[in-house]
Parts: sequence; C-alpha cells; structure tokens
Amino acid sequence: MEVYGYVRVSSKDQNEDRQLIAIRELSVEQDHVFIDKQSGKDFCRPEYLRLMKIIRPGDLIYVKSIDRLGRNYEEIQNQWRIITKEKKADIAVIDMPLLDTRKGKDLLGTFLSDIVLQLLSFVAENERHNIRQRQAEGIAAAKAKGVTFGRPRIKEPDDFEEIYMGWKQKKISPRDAACLAGMSLSAFYARTRQR
Repeated sequence: MEVYGYVRVSSKDQNEDRQLIAIRELSVEQDHVFIDKQSGKDFCRPEYLRLMKIIRPGDLIYVKSIDRLGRNYEEIQNQWRIITKEKKADIAVIDMPLLDTRKGKDLLGTFLSDIVLQLLSFVAENERHNIRQRQAEGIAAAKAKGVTFGRPRIKEPDDFEEIYMGWKQKKISPRDAACLAGMSLSAFYARTRQR
C-alpha cells in the first residue's frame, strides 16, 4: 500500500503550507505529495491527473479538506466514486474523520460516509457560488462609489490630435504614431476607436 497526499490552492500566489504541514504530520513521503495551484472548479489539474494515473488498489490518498478536492458537487461525488470504486483506493479527509474510507466498510459505515460526503460536497459548491455572488456585489458596490477597475488610462499627449491625423492620413505608420503618443500599439488603436 502506498500513501499519497493531495494539496490544492486556488492560485499561484496562495500558500499551501497549512495543507502540507497536515499531510506531513501523517508521515506522507515528500515525493508522494501532489500539489496543484489552480481553481477547484474542475478536475483538469495536472498533478491530480498524474496522481490518478499512479494510484493502485489499496493505496490511500489524504486531503486536508473536501473543498481541496473540488468545489463542484457532482464532480466531487464522481471523483470520490472513481477513487473508491474504480481505483479501489482509500481516501481520508483530514479535517473530517467521518470521511475516511478505511473505517466503517460495513453497510452502515458506507451509508454514513456517503451522507456526509454529499452534504459537504453541497456545502463546498454552495460556498463557491456564494463567493462569486459576494464578489459581484462587491464590484457593483465599488463601481457605484466611483471606483474604476483595470489599468489606469494613459494620458494622451497634448499633440495627440496631430499624431492621430497623421496616422489617419497615412503619413505615419501605426507603430510610429503609437510611439510618438507614448502608448503601446494596442492602446493607440483602442484610443483611435474612441474617436
């Protein structure tokens, strides 16, 4: 039996230390820990897919919490089934001891584990939905207060009109016009479309 750990953070700038510490406390070898730094919205994650290729019947996978596995209710259920039924491996959720397929392999244990898994998968997906909703509400509130998003607008030089007319009359190339205006070519084109 091999023991593995799976760690996921939602973006490259998030820190995975909390999850790694929990997994290392369970004596999982460093080369048996798989780390993805991307969203949990789907299972197209390189390290997770690599882990799925190497696990064998009887192996064990630790995850810190169910939302590290994913945030989509249906996909979490599907991946749990693949790991436990198709791969015949075990999975243990560190923060939720009830979700440990090594325990209670009888009918009652399986039933309780399935109920807890369904409930937590629902909560994980619901939280993802709530995060998106709160984010949209926050953006709308900020915009209502006059906050602008994105890169600051590049100020046009005083002679932009002359540069623009020179470009429009094909006296200067677009690249030269952008250079004279102190802008990137795409910024120059964006500004010309606004005229």
